[in-house]
Amino acid sequence: MILVTGATGTVGREVLRLLPADLPVRVMARVPARVQGAPAGAETVPGDYADPRSLAAALAGVRAVFLVTADLRRDDGQFLRLARSAGVRHVVKLSAAAVEDPGADDVITRWQRGNEELLRGSGMEWTLLRPRSFMSNALSWAGSVRSGQVVRALYGDSPNSCVDPRDLAEAAVGALTGRIPAGGAHTLTGPQALTAVEQTALLAELLGRPLRFQELGPDQARAALGRRHPDTVVRALLHSAQRQREGAKSGVDDTLPRLLGRPARSFRTWAADHLDAFAPPGG
Repeated sequence: MILVTGATGTVGREVLRLLPADLPVRVMARVPARVQGAPAGAETVPGDYADPRSLAAALAGVRAVFLVTADLRRDDGQFLRLARSAGVRHVVKLSAAAVEDPGADDVITRWQRGNEELLRGSGMEWTLLRPRSFMSNALSWAGSVRSGQVVRALYGDSPNSCVDPRDLAEAAVGALTGRIPAGGAHTLTGPQALTAVEQTALLAELLGRPLRFQELGPDQARAALGRRHPDTVVRALLHSAQRQREGAKSGVDDTLPRLLGRPARSFRTWAADHLDAFAPPGG
């Protein structure tokens, strides 16, 4: 039995899509009705990281777990203790590339580092997936591209070797099914570092219409982020953006192609596959 958490998220949805149909799969979600695309025969159960009884029920009989957490108010300790008690043998954890950067000292990265250490000391086999930013973050521009043919972002000339979430999911499934050996900490990037300005130009080319890039100032970015996140997260995201501006996220790693046996998908490929999200009404 494989347990998939984070199944309504960017990577978890793709993991469900890629899992072999002949494997027993259980999906844990806070709101099971929101889960879509689970393999035929998969079991979907309610689960909340703050509710140990729901976690214990979700973990019963499970061999391997795809673990995605996003709640800064608590660490993974309770989940991992219950997983070990349930007999789980292998945990594949979605972490972040920033944990390897000594200059990253924001609250999100410190939390991820702490969770990695808990997993390493859990007594179970582990695999750590450390992606750079998701290419799908560009979907946050879709509304302004459709309505005003504009992309707005902070530090438009700062490069990021962002990665396609579908590639991350393929690596996760490889680890869950044993094709990728347990015990690795894998930094996963796309094939090239691109700036937001360059991504805007690629989108314009694919859409066949002009787009302009409008750079946000730090105060504008802080206000925009503050409408969606608490202040501690806003500060962490702005710190992350500053590190990107300094070149901390421009490195391209060859781990993903080695794990998958093929090149990592490019931003051009990702954008072409998601172009409908950016197209104006009526195409």
